[in-house]
Amino acid sequence: MAVGPLQLSRFGGPLAALTIVGVLGAVTLAVVLQGGTFRLGPGDRAALWFTLHQAIWSAALSVGFAIPLARALSRRQFRGRQALVILLGAPFILPVIVAVLGLLAVFGRGGWVSTLLVAMGLEPISIYGFHGVVLAHVFFNLPLATRLILQGWQAVPAEQFRLAGQLGLDGWTFFRVLEWPVLRKSVPGAFALIFVLCLTSFAVALTLGGGPRATTAELAIYEAFRFEFDLGRAAFLSLLQLAMAGFAAVIAVWLVPSIDTGRGLDRKQIRWDGRRARLRDAVIIVLGAAFLILPLLAIFMRGLPGLFVLPSSIWSATLTSIWVAVLSVALMLTLALPLAGWMAGRKRSGVETIGVLGLALSPLMIGTGAFLLINPFVDPRSAALPVTASVNTLMTLPFALRLLAPAIRDAVEGYGPLAQSIGVKRFSLWRILILPRLRPQIGFAVGLGMALSLGDLGVIALFADPERGTLPLAMYSLMGSYQLDAASGAALLLLLLALLTFWICDRLGRHAAAE
Repeated sequence: MAVGPLQLSRFGGPLAALTIVGVLGAVTLAVVLQGGTFRLGPGDRAALWFTLHQAIWSAALSVGFAIPLARALSRRQFRGRQALVILLGAPFILPVIVAVLGLLAVFGRGGWVSTLLVAMGLEPISIYGFHGVVLAHVFFNLPLATRLILQGWQAVPAEQFRLAGQLGLDGWTFFRVLEWPVLRKSVPGAFALIFVLCLTSFAVALTLGGGPRATTAELAIYEAFRFEFDLGRAAFLSLLQLAMAGFAAVIAVWLVPSIDTGRGLDRKQIRWDGRRARLRDAVIIVLGAAFLILPLLAIFMRGLPGLFVLPSSIWSATLTSIWVAVLSVALMLTLALPLAGWMAGRKRSGVETIGVLGLALSPLMIGTGAFLLINPFVDPRSAALPVTASVNTLMTLPFALRLLAPAIRDAVEGYGPLAQSIGVKRFSLWRILILPRLRPQIGFAVGLGMALSLGDLGVIALFADPERGTLPLAMYSLMGSYQLDAASGAALLLLLLALLTFWICDRLGRHAAAE
């Protein structure tokens, strides 16, 4: 039976879509009208080139390292494997500013690696500049690329591996016949997606970049707005950033195909690999796990003493971060639920494109447009926190829609005819059928939205009052004033707050669904 007659969101979905399009259209128009002379200086050209350069290298290294790691994980079964695969999702909800501090503790000039090098009579290393930006992006995106490629390899039916073993396929022949088709379909899409994410990265460039040779377009927008108050230059850079990110996003969507590896009987995959291959996979898995775990371990070790020297301003910033995250999640659910219901009732349309518009626009561009819109009427600093919550809503909305829309579609396809036959409609349909079956997805989406919002250092750094900033902004201020012990304590506090919030919301959603 068709989904359409149930009318899950007859007015709410279109209204949510119009709200998203209206807000993004207004800020984009404000930026366009403020575009000024549409000229670039030498520094701006260098920033655009550095943005493309680091994004290409970051995506290439992330995918390049992810291929052997995903291959090793797909071939081996060991105790703790499931926990390690789950750990691969941790960097996604990890606050960027916290991860950067952990990377500095491990790879910085005074970090563990440099200390070891000095003990060996070698020079310490520095990760500021191009190398640091790429390293941080690989840390964040290596797990994402690994998960994408691993899903493709895990979808290969076990019968194909059994047949390959019976035919004696190994080495290059095995790779060409079974593994290369999956890589050919999954790697281009993973590269394009990570490339888009690295184009619009801000906090990484703010903390590890800087200087004429390591300034991204996002950082150039921030500097033009925050320090020079050159709105025309900031607006024009925002438009160029939108053009680059939008073009890359279209390419990313175009390059992500459905991976059809054939059908099987859902048996467990069994591989017939030699001892040398097992040893090589073990080394790769250990190195990959160490790369992810050591920065987190460094945060805990350095942050524990710092918890006792935190200034009182950190606690007020923590409360500010919490209420901004709560407001962001409330706005996200207000838009996501009706929009997901509308999406679930339509087969193919432009509705899904509306949901992901927030990712195509730079957060700093949205912040710049919001400033231009509200500046004639109110002091922008007084609206910094609501604007930050709104931008966080747009950034987390695509992930919420990906979680909610398929679950709503499954519920309607399974129980829609029964609900329709007994006359359950509209609000009652949501209350009786949809929302009870949506609790796990809502819990996960709320936890993800809270964690991402708590760790965001984007728009709030653009025009917020430092005395009324969020926890990431307060932590960045501590780092800038060289109060590293207090900054480490704030990083641990932010890390625990983000992980605990995500865990509680996800668990509550699953527990409510089990009742």
